[in-house]
Amino acid sequence: MEITLEGKVVWVTGGSEGIGRAIAVKAADCGARVVVTARDADSVNAVVSQIEAKGRTALAVTADVSVPDEMEKAVNQIIAEYGRLDVVVANAGTNGTWAPIHELSHDEWTKTISVNLTGTYLAIHHAVPHLKNAGGGSIVIMSSVNGTRMFSNEGASAYAASKAGQFALGQMLALELAPSNIRVNVICPGAIESNIHGKTEKQDLATIETPVEFPAGKIPLTAGKKGKAEDVAKLTIFLASDAASHITGTPVWIDGAQSLLQG
Repeated sequence: MEITLEGKVVWVTGGSEGIGRAIAVKAADCGARVVVTARDADSVNAVVSQIEAKGRTALAVTADVSVPDEMEKAVNQIIAEYGRLDVVVANAGTNGTWAPIHELSHDEWTKTISVNLTGTYLAIHHAVPHLKNAGGGSIVIMSSVNGTRMFSNEGASAYAASKAGQFALGQMLALELAPSNIRVNVICPGAIESNIHGKTEKQDLATIETPVEFPAGKIPLTAGKKGKAEDVAKLTIFLASDAASHITGTPVWIDGAQSLLQG
C-alpha cells in the first residue's frame, strides 16, 4: 500500500530538527505541500531548502509556538500562501529542566508547559477553523512515553505533566472534532536519536533517584538501540493520510516496548 499526501497542506511545528524535520521531509516526499515552523529562521530555511532541492514545495514560517500572536500570524501566512490547511503535526517541544520538585522554579515549570502543552493548544486552536473549511483533516500530537506509560524518570515532573496533558487533549479533541471530520491522534515516542536530550537541563537528580529492577535504558525490540526520527515520521505520515481515515482518538506508543519494561 502506497501512502500519499498528494494535494494536502501539512503544517509541522518544531520542524527544524529531529523528529519534526524527518516528518516535514517525509510529508513532502509523499506529495504534500509542507509548512515548516520553528523559532530559528536559518534552521527552518535549511529544511525548506532540503525539500525544494527534491523538487517539492515547502514554506518557511518562523514562530514561537508559545506566543499566541505569532501562532495566529503563522496560520494566516499558511492560508495566504496555500489557501487551505489539511494536516497539523503538533510536534514542537522541549525537555525543559529536570529537577526535584522543590528546586524546580516557577519559570522552569512554566517554560516547559508553555512550549509543550500551550504550544499544542495554540497550533490546534488557530488551525481548526481552516481544517473545517477544508471539509476535515488530521491532527497528530507528539506526546511521549513519559507521562503516559513511564513515570520513572526522576525530575521530569514538568515534562511528564505536559506530555500527559497533550495525551488528554488529544482524546478530548478526537471526540469534539469528529463531527467535523477532523481526526486527532497521539504519538508517544520512546527513546529516539535526537538532539533534545542534550538540551535537557538536569539539577540534583541524585537526591531523588529511585532504585529500579529493570536494566536502565533497555529497549527490548532493538537490544537497547534507540529508535530513529524516520520511524516516527513514517507513523506520522500514516496517521495523517487517508489510509488512517477511520482512526481517531488513538494513542500509539513507538518505543520498541521500552515503556512496557521501564514503567
